[in-house]
Amino acid sequence: MIRNLNFTIDESLNNQKKIGLIVLASDYTIDEEFRKLFPIANLDYYQARIENSPIITPETLSAMKLKISSTLKLILPGDKLDIVGYGCTSATVVLGEEEIFSSIKSVHPNAKCTTPISAALKAFEIFDVKNIAVITPYTENVNIYISEYIKKSGYNISAFGSFNEKRDPVVASIDSNSIVNGVKETIKDKKIDMVFISCTSIKFIDFVPQLEKLIGIPVTTSNHAMAWHCMRLGGVKNTLPNLGQLFLK
Repeated sequence: MIRNLNFTIDESLNNQKKIGLIVLASDYTIDEEFRKLFPIANLDYYQARIENSPIITPETLSAMKLKISSTLKLILPGDKLDIVGYGCTSATVVLGEEEIFSSIKSVHPNAKCTTPISAALKAFEIFDVKNIAVITPYTENVNIYISEYIKKSGYNISAFGSFNEKRDPVVASIDSNSIVNGVKETIKDKKIDMVFISCTSIKFIDFVPQLEKLIGIPVTTSNHAMAWHCMRLGGVKNTLPNLGQLFLK
């Protein structure tokens, strides 16, 4: 005979705000970097993987369009998500923020939305900067979209450097020294207010404060900016000085 057991409910889970994070199937990095920050102050994240090609081109990025809403439905089905983040910078600039947010709202109409590029633009606004240095791993056919998107948002791209690598798993393996050296080479002798290192596959969140000290201006990355934006959208006002200047804002 199976004994019927009584139980009580721990309400902490119900009181917690929830981030739904859509992660590319080929991404080695974003989940690892987000887990360093969450949970924090009754805010945590839950993720699902969206099918994608590990070869990053405008065509493969566009192919995710019809999969966003179905992937989002895999995250805590039937439960409310307070914030939804779509974890792909390049797909957002190819498809457009409006398209991404529309897909999210079709599943969670009341959720606050963000993407890495949305968060980066918010960071530029917070710092009141104009002249941006952009570092990407992308090839030229994707870099064009990044460049146009940032310029149309009202910012000057005063320096642009790229590793020109279309394979997502390879991008995740680019080491921090290469990124630091790439930034230094790109901004040398240029008037730069802030550096944005694009792509959620880039592993660099732990090195942001060191690079800021080295070059003397604010730095953010796709994961760094979106994690910060998710925190602020979730009402978390904690400052985290060990993560660089953005997390003081």
